[in-house]
Amino acid sequence: MEQTFASHAFATLGHPGRLAVFRLLVRFAPQGVRPTEIAAALGLKQNTLSHHLADLTGAGLVSVARQGRSLLYAVDLDATEALIGYLALDVGRGRPDLLSPLLTARKDAAMRDTDFDVLFICSGNSARSIFAEALLRDLGQGRFQAFSAGTRPGSELNPFALDVLRRNGHDVTGLRSKHVSEFQQPGVPIMDFVFTVCDTAAAEECPPWPGQPITGHWGLPDPVKATGTDAEKALVFARTYAALRRRIMAFVELPFESLTRLSLQSHVDAIATDQDAKA
Repeated sequence: MEQTFASHAFATLGHPGRLAVFRLLVRFAPQGVRPTEIAAALGLKQNTLSHHLADLTGAGLVSVARQGRSLLYAVDLDATEALIGYLALDVGRGRPDLLSPLLTARKDAAMRDTDFDVLFICSGNSARSIFAEALLRDLGQGRFQAFSAGTRPGSELNPFALDVLRRNGHDVTGLRSKHVSEFQQPGVPIMDFVFTVCDTAAAEECPPWPGQPITGHWGLPDPVKATGTDAEKALVFARTYAALRRRIMAFVELPFESLTRLSLQSHVDAIATDQDAKA
């Protein structure tokens, strides 16, 4: 990486507002986000956000694409990788005392009770993340320990969601709405994967997860917001369940043993888009 590009990129990220926008886009990567959604998540005025996005795009850190009548902004992962590599390998000269904390060993495989621990996060933990937890628990054939949590405290399981799970043969005993803080305490399982299944949760500021889990964003519309008759609401919940079932099936069928961490991340990123295209 050229020093000129690096200095421009670092200077751009040196502004708190631009850094906040960049961090949010990374949490949605590789998917793009509409400016209105970015502004709402960060509490920014539209004209202020426009300046931040223009600066990030001009620095080569963010790309923009048109989808219908909307503009979608996404982090440029190649440029971000190059910037991190420049800082670690060029500026830092690859010193092991600088890199070793980033490459700490993951949890001891001998201590596992399952192959993988997986956490699904949503805003309320009342429907979508509960669907995902139950689906992975039952479709994972004992290889996965599934958890779910919400970023908004005080939620309860949605009765329409429970009905869908029961009708599809899932045992709902023990399912409950949990706040994400339960999984940020000492002694809790160290996650291998952390997925957000709603845009609100992906936009939430959250500290880095211990163990460096692979993360993914599988956002779906909130079925709780469905209107109409009970039958119409139930149909929306059923469609949300079906969409998550396709994602979970694709996830459990991945050849984990033969995939590198990088290729596994790529597969995780592609699952939502690929399964939606097949729907």
